[in-house]
Amino acid sequence: MNAGPVVAAVDWGTTRLRVWLLAGDGAALAERRGDDGLITARETGFAKVLDRHLGALGAPAGLPVIMCGMVGSRQGWVEAPYVDVPARIDAILEGALRIGEESRDIRIVPGLAQKLADAPDVMRGEETQLAGAGLAGKGRHLVCMPGTHSKWVSVEDGAVAGFGTWPTGELFSVLAGHSILRHSLGEPPASVAADDPFFRRWCEAALAEGGDVSARLFSIRAAGLLHGLKPEQAAACLSGLLIGGEIASATRRHHGTGQSVTLIASGALGVLYSAALGLAGLRIRPVDADKAVRAGLFAAARQNGMFAEGASA
Repeated sequence: MNAGPVVAAVDWGTTRLRVWLLAGDGAALAERRGDDGLITARETGFAKVLDRHLGALGAPAGLPVIMCGMVGSRQGWVEAPYVDVPARIDAILEGALRIGEESRDIRIVPGLAQKLADAPDVMRGEETQLAGAGLAGKGRHLVCMPGTHSKWVSVEDGAVAGFGTWPTGELFSVLAGHSILRHSLGEPPASVAADDPFFRRWCEAALAEGGDVSARLFSIRAAGLLHGLKPEQAAACLSGLLIGGEIASATRRHHGTGQSVTLIASGALGVLYSAALGLAGLRIRPVDADKAVRAGLFAAARQNGMFAEGASA
C-alpha cells in the first residue's frame, strides 16, 4: 500500500464540498468536508478555498487535484464543457479539463448533456459516481441516484445512453415550505423512516397510479383536517408520494419494470429509496455514493495520467 497520497479528489457542489487525499490504490487517507460550496467560493475565491482545505489535510505541495461537480459549471471556477450523450464513461473521464493558470495540476471532470428536443437534460458530478459504481462493461444497467435532483441513467455496454432528472428533493422542500401543505407538515418537517406505514402506504399508492401525484397532494392537507393526520405522518405521506411517483415515472421512461436497479446513495435517503424500490418490485444493487464518487475521481486522475502507477508521496 502506498505510504502517502498521489492525488486529491474533490466533489464540489453548490453548497458543500468534500475533499479526500487518495493513495496509489485509491484508498482514502484523509477526508475533509465544508460548507464552502460554489456559492461561497465564488466570493472567497476557488483557489483560496481549495488551498485552505488541502493545507488543513496536510497535502504535499504540488499534489495534483481532480474535481467534479458544480465547480465545473458556468458559475464555477472554470466551465468544463458538457459531453454529449451517448458517451462512453471512460471517454468522459479522459476529457477532464485542466485549469491552466494554477501551478499544481488541477482538473475538472466534465458533466453530461442530453440534447434531445423533447427531453433536454444535464448533469454534473453524477457522471463521476457512475464511473465509480463498478458497472459491468457489458449489458444494460439502470441506475438511480437520489438527491435534491434525482438522476436516473441508462448505461449500455459501458456508455451512458440517456438519463433524466426528477427534482424530488426540491419538490418536497418547496411544498413543505411554500405551499398549503406547510400547515400540515410542521416547521421543519419531521424526518421520515423507511418502515413508517404512512410512507409505505402513500408510496404504494403513487406506484399503483403510475406516478400521477398531483391529484393526491391536497389529500394530505384534507387528511389533517378531517382525520387528524399528525405533522410527522403528513411528512411521511408526502415523502412516500413523491418518491413513489418518481420511481413509477422513471421506470416507465427507462423501461425498467421488473429489472435490477443500481442504487447509488448514502445515509437516510438511500434507505428510503431502497424501501421504495422494493415496494416497486425491483431488485436492488446498492452502491455507497461516497465510495462511488471517490472511485470515479481516482479513475479520472489515473486515466488523465495525473500520477504514476505505483507512485507514493
